[in-house]
Amino acid sequence: MTVEAKSFRDNLGLLFRARFPLLYIESFEEPRVLSEIRAVASDQNLMRTVRPVHVWSATRGFISPDGQPQGSTADPQHAVEWMLRQDDAGVFVMLDLHAHLGDDRRPADPRLIRGLRDVAAAFQSGAAARVLVIVAPLQRIPAELEKDITLVDFPLPAEKEIRGVLDAMISANSAANSRIRIEVDAVGRERLAKAALGLTLNEATNAFARAMVDDGVLANDDVLVVQEEKKQTVRKGGLLEFVDVTLNLDDVGGLQNLKRWLARREGSWLDEAAEYGLPAPRGVLMTGVPGCGKSLTAKAIAAAWELPLLRLDIGKVFAGLVGSSEQNMRSAIRTAEAAAPCILWLDEIEKGFSGVGGDGDSGTSSRVFGSFLTWMQEKSVPVFVIATANNVDSLPPEFLRKGRFDEIFFVDLPTSHERRDIWALHVAKRLLKSKAGGSLAVNDALLDRLAHATEGYSGAEIEQAVVTSLYDAFAERRPLVEDDLFRAVANMVPLSVTQAEQIAAIRAWAATRAVAATATADRSGYEQLSPAEIPPAEPSPPSSERLPEPLARGGRMVDF
Repeated sequence: MTVEAKSFRDNLGLLFRARFPLLYIESFEEPRVLSEIRAVASDQNLMRTVRPVHVWSATRGFISPDGQPQGSTADPQHAVEWMLRQDDAGVFVMLDLHAHLGDDRRPADPRLIRGLRDVAAAFQSGAAARVLVIVAPLQRIPAELEKDITLVDFPLPAEKEIRGVLDAMISANSAANSRIRIEVDAVGRERLAKAALGLTLNEATNAFARAMVDDGVLANDDVLVVQEEKKQTVRKGGLLEFVDVTLNLDDVGGLQNLKRWLARREGSWLDEAAEYGLPAPRGVLMTGVPGCGKSLTAKAIAAAWELPLLRLDIGKVFAGLVGSSEQNMRSAIRTAEAAAPCILWLDEIEKGFSGVGGDGDSGTSSRVFGSFLTWMQEKSVPVFVIATANNVDSLPPEFLRKGRFDEIFFVDLPTSHERRDIWALHVAKRLLKSKAGGSLAVNDALLDRLAHATEGYSGAEIEQAVVTSLYDAFAERRPLVEDDLFRAVANMVPLSVTQAEQIAAIRAWAATRAVAATATADRSGYEQLSPAEIPPAEPSPPSSERLPEPLARGGRMVDF
């Protein structure tokens, strides 16, 4: 049985008054949990009578509220026997009991299980109001106790609590006349506190301390230092991958329409946006031609917004024992919510959910997919979902319904303007700072000719053409020359030729269902043909021939 609550104290007070005998709170933050339990037990607005709190640990046994040990109760069996002898109202908290409740390798002691069941019966029907609260960092509940124990969710620190820790550290630093300079403004403090959401108070304190001593200055850009601490939480979960990014949206050639849409939503998870009545953005689905920058854009968004980027591998969700897939998805969602505000990236999502509705896995895929859809629809935490798909036709239709994503963007083969930008980016990245550049004159005229020569090429193919030309130059240990670039282009057969029919089908789907990621200005000058008029795949053309410009472009022409 699980109880979810808007307020932990209100929930706990309700369970105490209702005489629930055994409660289980999963948390690493023992001091915070004990503080909340004591606050509830002593709050006369929540409790009719104040109840003393007795705390048990494996090293000291039971300790009374005044700090006195209660006999030889370090052994859990003796502790249970001691609780059964107590006739007065009280709250009994056991901190290390999970270590004695068994696991996959060894079962729990039957005598301890019997004793806990006796405690449950005695506390529920006894004259005095008593309750046993098990606090543990892991959830270990023997099958024999499943009907007696009630799970109580204990939330991680809220932004207000974390902000209090940050403000206290800044005040303490100022009072001590420390050499550490505080150069963070009000917005910076809010961003730091939000960046620490998902951490325990101890982890948040360590993150802020690290940011202070790293360079002797606490500044707005120390958000990145706090995010380093979040990596530990994500990696320990095992289902999500924390992706390091070193680029920004300027490193993505073209796609100006998508970039403007994203720029208008930067910072929309902050309090300032809430004052406008704005909810946090839900996310985007990017579909289109393979190799045209969908995955690169996902990384660039995280860098531009200074948010952690978490990648969910659907294959890992379905791995493991039968029946564990649903639990894996719930764990992945909890980890993402703990790291919020963040970006959750599902790359090539159609490969993970394309089989939904089949009978091959006894409905596991449908249940996992359903839980993910429900979360996307109802999530209230700022987790921005970016899903990329090359073949959106294979996705279930309910995944594309409005309310799941804020917008669906279609990423087409780059236009002439965009190809020129892509060439400029890769030339600057790989040539200008290396020996290969030599005396190669990289000017507007060369970029224009390269853009014209690569009609029908994707961004990934342009990048590979640069790499191939560098291999040619390196093999002869000489600087790169123009001929190397044009030869690499001429020897490559792009997807626009080998998969012409598939690209036409994708464009036909996107024509009325998705918004073009390319700006209208970059699409101008091209004749608009129907997908059926695109010529079918042809044999590999001679190196002297240029491929035709892909004229019929997909996606609705909506500029942001």
